[in-house]
Amino acid sequence: MNRPARLVPAALTASAALLSTACGSGGGDGASSDRIAGADTAETPSASPSGSATADGIDRPEIKLPSDMKLVFEGRRTGDAAKDAILADNEQTVSTVWQAMAHGDVKRSGMAFYYTDDALAGVYQYAKGAIAKRTSWAGTLRYYDRQVTVFDKKSAALTYCVDESGADLKDRETNKLQGTKTTSDSYVHYNLGLKKNADGVWQTWDLTEDRGSQKCQP
Repeated sequence: MNRPARLVPAALTASAALLSTACGSGGGDGASSDRIAGADTAETPSASPSGSATADGIDRPEIKLPSDMKLVFEGRRTGDAAKDAILADNEQTVSTVWQAMAHGDVKRSGMAFYYTDDALAGVYQYAKGAIAKRTSWAGTLRYYDRQVTVFDKKSAALTYCVDESGADLKDRETNKLQGTKTTSDSYVHYNLGLKKNADGVWQTWDLTEDRGSQKCQP
């Protein structure tokens, strides 16, 4: 089975800082948990144009991924309204990074709507690098073992695993797949810091990843 070389998400998930080796974003080495590269930069994108208002009344950016880029999110319903809202926002969060890569457009990706602070700076620099190298991916990413901890009405944490074994790097212009083997590094554990903004959106402000984590191995 092929997989993207060192897909990180994100977001991360997230998945979040993604395809780190191919795009030079400097993710973890599989043995330790590292903050996403570029998190200390002051350059960040502006929020993307809004889409239509959703059921919660929030005017969110429109997200459209290509047909060969599929995301599978497990455990969408916990029975707790606050946790379910966090999980739903996280699905949109990681999708914005993939949208930037798929379409080669950072400014209209929606990342600035769902990421903030260091996490936004990191995914922005990652996406710019991927776009410059014409790098995207095709296949399926599976997000599983998603665990939410709510601290109060405006702060929370989220951990989850990503299975990258069903996806592969792709040249965005030629659509040619790279083809890489599945290893223990195909499974990544993420730890996110979240805060709820004035609009009611759960934004990711901090993000670490542990590639090859024993917590996520099949």
